[in-house]
Amino acid sequence: MVSISGIRGIIGESLTPDIVVKYSAAFAQYCKRGKIIIGRDGRVSGKIIGNIVSSTLLSMGCDVVALGVVPTPTIALAVEKLGATGGIAITASHNPIQWNGMKFIGSSGLFLNAEENKHFWSIADTGLFNYAVWNKIGKHNTDETFYLKHIEAVLNQSIFDVEQIRQRKFKVVIDCINAAGGMIVPQLLRNLGCEVIEMNCDVSGIFSRAPEPVPENLAELCRRVREAEADLGIAVDPDVDRLVLINENGEPFGEEYTITSVVKFILEKYKHTGKPTTAKHKPSAVNIQPSVVINLSTTRAVEDVAKLYHANLFRTPVGEINVASRMKEIGAVVGGEGSGGVILPAVHYGRDAIVGITVILQQLAEFGGALSEFKKTLPQYSISKSKIDISGKNPEQIFEKIRQNNNSLGTINSDDGLKIDFPDSWIHLRKSNTEPIIRIIAEAPTMEQADEIVNKFKNQIG
Repeated sequence: MVSISGIRGIIGESLTPDIVVKYSAAFAQYCKRGKIIIGRDGRVSGKIIGNIVSSTLLSMGCDVVALGVVPTPTIALAVEKLGATGGIAITASHNPIQWNGMKFIGSSGLFLNAEENKHFWSIADTGLFNYAVWNKIGKHNTDETFYLKHIEAVLNQSIFDVEQIRQRKFKVVIDCINAAGGMIVPQLLRNLGCEVIEMNCDVSGIFSRAPEPVPENLAELCRRVREAEADLGIAVDPDVDRLVLINENGEPFGEEYTITSVVKFILEKYKHTGKPTTAKHKPSAVNIQPSVVINLSTTRAVEDVAKLYHANLFRTPVGEINVASRMKEIGAVVGGEGSGGVILPAVHYGRDAIVGITVILQQLAEFGGALSEFKKTLPQYSISKSKIDISGKNPEQIFEKIRQNNNSLGTINSDDGLKIDFPDSWIHLRKSNTEPIIRIIAEAPTMEQADEIVNKFKNQIG
């Protein structure tokens, strides 16, 4: 499976050694044989793939810095900090354990965008790679402590008062699914003076649950939070770019409210200081108001918060690179996606659960109350998600029919599938890149209303 998110497949079936060599060699050529950072999310197949990737890059004349088992955002940060020409994260994100993949990071520390991917894929498709002669092969180095530099980069931000967080002495239950979060998340929390109760932090790569950190997969974490009388629970996905919170009652905080909370925190800091962080990219003189970027499927609660702080809000097609690129283009102070992905450009332009965790703890330390109480201060919406099989049908024709049927009822956006904004709700329909389905997501003031909107548009699709 090749997409803007890299390559991904089932080990031994669709993801085989020859595929790994093909894309590793092509990436070396794309990066003009410079220094490349590699790391993996801890899956049991990751070390084998890492060895193939490393050997291929060295054979192409690239120097390699191997970070070992680390979050994907750590790899992106290392590319930037170490002046590398690129990076490869060996991960299948939230896919099941039999999957693995490769995400490709450019010299800027951002994932390759559509144009860059097109060039990269064209190199891969030729299959013509110029391997280095014996005295021109690259050098291999390891740095398995770089995740500590990641923590340092986050805690050094001026918006964080480490002592204030430590004084709260938070009790936190964490579920890192035995993947890349298993070292960095406990270390971060202990640096912040938390009492840490670890679940699934052995970095064995043997997943303890279904890897996507959605409520139906986090029942055990919810139970442990209640039993331990903890202040909160934290779950991350295997490569630690998504953050999900559980409140002190053992109830999901809501993925969409991770990004809403972070945006509120950053804009509040901007309001008082004129700059929220030690950001490298500040709003331009033309755009003196702070800007926020989210994707088209992210909760309207972020819009409400942005309005409250007189911030500009921009939406992009779904996908981290789309959000991050727009943020960099306009000098946004914060952004992300409703799946629990937080982007703070002062650290780097990528979704990062380590950033998100630190923001939430600082926010709670300043708030002084419980996570459930804090959520009541945020705009309240409900999101309903579904999908419908469209085998044998043309998705573009379906979108056009729905557009015509609803043209006068709301504001239509066709940047990514079809989104219709109504006065107090919205619907977003997107075709899948891998299955003959349309994904449907709707938001409204109540879950009953959101479900009703989803069912209405399912009926329109037929």
